[in-house]
Amino acid sequence: MKHAHSVMSEAFNLAGLTPSAFLRRHWQKKPLLARGALTECAGIVQPATLIALAGRDDLESRLVRRDGRRWRVRHGPFDPREFRRLPRAGWTLLVQGVNHALPAAQRLLDRFAFIPYARLDDLMVSYAPPGGGVGPHYDSYDVFLLQGEGRRRWRTSAQRDLALVENAPLRILRRFRPTREWVVRPGDLLYLPPRCAHDGIALSDCVTYSIGFRAPDARELGARFLEFLQDELDLDGIYADRGLRPARRPAWLADDMVRGLLAMLRRIRWSDADAVRFLGSYLTEPKGHVRFTRPRRPLTERAFAAQAARRGVRLAGPTRMLFRDRTVYINGEAHALAARAAGTLSRLADRRALPPLVRPDRETVRMLYQWYRAGYLAIGDE
Repeated sequence: MKHAHSVMSEAFNLAGLTPSAFLRRHWQKKPLLARGALTECAGIVQPATLIALAGRDDLESRLVRRDGRRWRVRHGPFDPREFRRLPRAGWTLLVQGVNHALPAAQRLLDRFAFIPYARLDDLMVSYAPPGGGVGPHYDSYDVFLLQGEGRRRWRTSAQRDLALVENAPLRILRRFRPTREWVVRPGDLLYLPPRCAHDGIALSDCVTYSIGFRAPDARELGARFLEFLQDELDLDGIYADRGLRPARRPAWLADDMVRGLLAMLRRIRWSDADAVRFLGSYLTEPKGHVRFTRPRRPLTERAFAAQAARRGVRLAGPTRMLFRDRTVYINGEAHALAARAAGTLSRLADRRALPPLVRPDRETVRMLYQWYRAGYLAIGDE
């Protein structure tokens, strides 16, 4: 099945560039500042909301403070009362995965659908009073930094010296040499490619949205693929050495034994289809802290189908969903489907929602109901 339908993200100002031109000129190449790119999204998260989200155990949160040259990091969840005792300057609260909790945050991510979901990580939101920041650093992935309320000064550098401060709780650059500087205001959008050194300092009470794009590490990818193969192995038999003769050198790893064991190892096989199935599952696997809320009183399958036919369905905030050919991948699971169901569910993956379902096929209803029971999706609008 080819991808017969495309999804166009809602256009916004990328400094006068189309998404194609941006990807060609800047993506993974050089920074871009787009003034007033998303002013309508600047206020979707208020500081009080972020502080409340930092108290949840299904979202990752950090509190970063700097005292002179010393950096301190604490991990949440946090009691909201803690923030009343903090000084008026010099700290930052960061909350990861805000799109899992707030539909408006997910809609912000949807604006970046011109980049494949397989690359999208999540939305991190930070709040800082004047002087707050996390120090000069670099990321190994692409990131868009959208300014919410307040002002922030960003400095960047194309330096190749990426040595870090030893024993610091954050990845702080030892020698940061900025070459460019901007002051950003609500709605301004700064794109930074991987390994671009940067430092952001809040000039006023400041909210910043970080739209990050994952870049799997080759070593981690290889290790996880080997784990996948381990679960898929179908090897039988045991090493045998009939006709063994008395050993003259008992510590010698004999040629016959090496040949026999290598023959067993050579029976390990995988195909491109195995690798693709691994990639789809790996790229949709939720992070360890993510929780899915199951319905307290789930509908019967017939009642669910009736509701979906009238109101449609939508993916839950934490759900990750991809597809390739007739296989859909959702939250680490792979499902090979018939053509009709695959076509419907690939549209769900693309758009993260389906309108009211008119006479859906049985397989589609069965899969949707299974995911509804698991908390992967819900009925109707937000």
